[in-house]
Amino acid sequence: MEAPVFCPNPDAKLMDQVREVLRYYHYAYRTEKTYCQWILRYVHFFGGQIHPKNLYVKDIERFLSDLSLNQSVSASTQNQAFNALLFLYNRVLNLPLDGKIQAVRAKKKPKIPTVLSKQEVRKFFIYIDGTHALMAKLLYGSGLRLMECMRLRVKDIDFDRKRLHILGKGSKWRSTILSNSIIPELKIQIEKVRESHQQELDAGFGDVYMPEALARKYKNASKELQWQYVFPAKKRSIDPHTGCERLHHVMESGLQKAVKSAARKAKIDKQVSCHTLRHSFATSILESGINIRVLQELLGHSDVKTTEIYTHVMDKDISKISSPLEDIGL
Repeated sequence: MEAPVFCPNPDAKLMDQVREVLRYYHYAYRTEKTYCQWILRYVHFFGGQIHPKNLYVKDIERFLSDLSLNQSVSASTQNQAFNALLFLYNRVLNLPLDGKIQAVRAKKKPKIPTVLSKQEVRKFFIYIDGTHALMAKLLYGSGLRLMECMRLRVKDIDFDRKRLHILGKGSKWRSTILSNSIIPELKIQIEKVRESHQQELDAGFGDVYMPEALARKYKNASKELQWQYVFPAKKRSIDPHTGCERLHHVMESGLQKAVKSAARKAKIDKQVSCHTLRHSFATSILESGINIRVLQELLGHSDVKTTEIYTHVMDKDISKISSPLEDIGL
């Protein structure tokens, strides 16, 4: 038996309905912002006066085709817009889109990841310091995505087994390695978190965001040290969902700027971003002889084809490979 479809307040404005349904299904705040932006762009594409319930398949195709033909967006960006409109019609308007949307699709261009050599990585870390250096070491040493590092909590670090437990894309958990070399730095960072957390508690605050189901089940967990972010912001902010004032994790823009600055100072003539450090982790792991399926699990890829892209940039010493003819003595 299918679960009943949630119906938003029929008297509310369209975008308020969209937000109501997004929050009912516990979509991430970033997803909420992205979907709302695409839905507004869709409405404005048709002049802003026509309600989406009076637009349908042909109009969606026209909008998506325009993104590809006239705005030259990438395949992933067009797909993001498509998912937002699917959500609008299927979940908010309760007008399921039957059949396949026949829009002109943006071509997905194969992209070889930018990776750093070990020498370039050494030069890079000369020019980044402090907390940003520790975060960058987690990206390179454990293969974390940018936001996985931002959202890391104290409980996610297993010092004894040298593991990180990561909640990645699609709310899927995975474990990855933790380098011995940064354990002392991480322990110092957690002590800083412990001190600042106690100060927050003394001031009458100290709670952090918790997934709703866990927040209901464990009423006081949000104020426990284990749930605190490893890299908390310096100042409290207002939670846009609940209106509560609490500590959030640091903004990712600080690390992004620090990484670009360090790469520039190290005179690395490549397009270096935080994700470059994750790419470099994957390539280095493959070069060490790790099975690609193991790497797939460490990175949290749902499809091994995504992981296989790193085989194109890893160093391969083909001189050590023997010909099959030699193997049979010919």
